[in-house]
Amino acid sequence: MTKKKTGLVFFPAFDYAISPNHPEREERLLYTQDQVSEEGLLDFDNIIEFKPDLATAEDINRVHFCVPGIDELVHASHLISVGGTLTAADKVMTKEVDNAFALVRPCGHHSMRVVHGTRGFCTLNMEAIMVEYIREKYGDKNGIKKIAIVDTDCHHGDGSQDIFWHDPNTLFISLHQDGRTLYPGSGFPDELGGPNAFGTTINLPMPPNTCEEGFLYVLDEIVMPILADFKPDLIINSAGQDNHYSDPITNMKFTAQGYAVLNDRLKPDIAVLEGGYSIESALPYINTGIILAMAGMDYSQIREPDYDEEDQKQDPRINAYLKQLKEVTFERWNNRKALRDEVYGDAPFHTREQNIYYDTAGIRESQTETVRTCDVPDCGGAVTIESRNESRPRLPVFAVQIPRFCCPECRTWAEDQYNKAEKRLYTQVLLQDKQKDTYTQK
Repeated sequence: MTKKKTGLVFFPAFDYAISPNHPEREERLLYTQDQVSEEGLLDFDNIIEFKPDLATAEDINRVHFCVPGIDELVHASHLISVGGTLTAADKVMTKEVDNAFALVRPCGHHSMRVVHGTRGFCTLNMEAIMVEYIREKYGDKNGIKKIAIVDTDCHHGDGSQDIFWHDPNTLFISLHQDGRTLYPGSGFPDELGGPNAFGTTINLPMPPNTCEEGFLYVLDEIVMPILADFKPDLIINSAGQDNHYSDPITNMKFTAQGYAVLNDRLKPDIAVLEGGYSIESALPYINTGIILAMAGMDYSQIREPDYDEEDQKQDPRINAYLKQLKEVTFERWNNRKALRDEVYGDAPFHTREQNIYYDTAGIRESQTETVRTCDVPDCGGAVTIESRNESRPRLPVFAVQIPRFCCPECRTWAEDQYNKAEKRLYTQVLLQDKQKDTYTQK
C-alpha cells in the first residue's frame, strides 16, 4: 500500500442534540476521538487534524432554499459541521493533503433543496454544499466539473438525490437497505434522474441482512465499473456507518473491516460522516478502519470485539438478488439515452409532484417542481419550485434555480419566471443563480 497524507476534521457538536437520548448525539464522535487518540493515529506524520471553519449563508444559499430563512432553521452546530466539510475540501483542493475525512455532526444527506425544517436528523446537506463550494471556488482553476457522490449510509440519501436530480455533471450512487423496509422508503432502481440528467442517479437497494460479501460485491461489480465509465474529477464518500451489524436502528450486517476495504477500493478524495448509531460497538472501529484505509496504512487487524465469522455467512437468496440488481442496473446504465426518451419523451417542460414529510420537525410539505428540457450537454435545465408547508395555513413559496452551467435559453426562461411571479401570491419569491453565485429574494 502507498501511504497518503490524510486530513481529519473532528466536530462532535457538544451543544447539539435533538433530545438527550436521541441516536444522533455527541457521543457518536466522542468514542471515535478516544479511539483515534488511543491508537496513536495522530502521531503518524501522514495523518493531520484540522479545525473546522464556519459555513456562511452564501455557502448554504448555493444549494438550499431555507424557508422562512437560514436564521430560523440553522444552529451554530450546523454551520460548523458544514464548515468542517468545506475545510476538508480546501485541504484536498490546495493539495495540503491527498484526501480528507470530515468526522462531523449533525448529519445532512436527507436534507433536500427546499428546507422547511429537520428531517431524518438532517437540516443542511453537507455534501451538496461542499460540491457547490468546490465548483465555485476551485472549479475553473482545478478543472473540477464532474463529481461522483457514493452514499454508503444504510438509509437512502433522498436529499442528495433530490438536489442533484437535474445535474448531469454529478453522479449520485446510493447503496442502502431496501426502502420497503427502512426510512425514508425511497431509493429504488427506477429512480434515475430528471430529463436533462437521466441515468446519473443510481440506486442500489440491498435486502436486510446483507453481509460484507454482498456490500463488496455491489462495490466491485456495479459501483466501480460505473465510476470508471463516468470518469469523475472528484469522488466523495457520503460515509454513513449504520450498515453495521450492531446498529440499533437498521437491519444490515456490514463490518468495520468491510468499511475499510470499501474505502481502500473506492479511494474517495473526501469522506463525510453521515449516520451510524452503534456508538461504542461500531463507530470507533469503523472510523479507525476508514482512516487507515484512506491513509494507505495496514487495516488488516481492524476487528470488533464481538465479530462472529459465522454470522457473516450470507443467505444465497441475497446473492441471487444482487446479481439480478447488477443486470438491471447495467441494462439501464448502458441504455440510458434511449430509455430517457421512453420515460420523458420530447415535451419542453416536465413537472413532478412531491409530498415530503419532515419526521423530525413534524412538517408536511407539498411541492410542484417544473424543469425546462434542455439539450445542451452540461445544462441541467432551469427549475421552478412551488412549495407549501401544509402544517401552516400560509401562502406557498416560489423558488427559481438557475444551474451552474446554464445555457442562455434556460437563463432567459428562469429570469422571466422570477420576474413575473407576483409577490402577493407567495410568502417568498426566491432566485438561486448558481452560475452567477447570487441569491435574490423579493
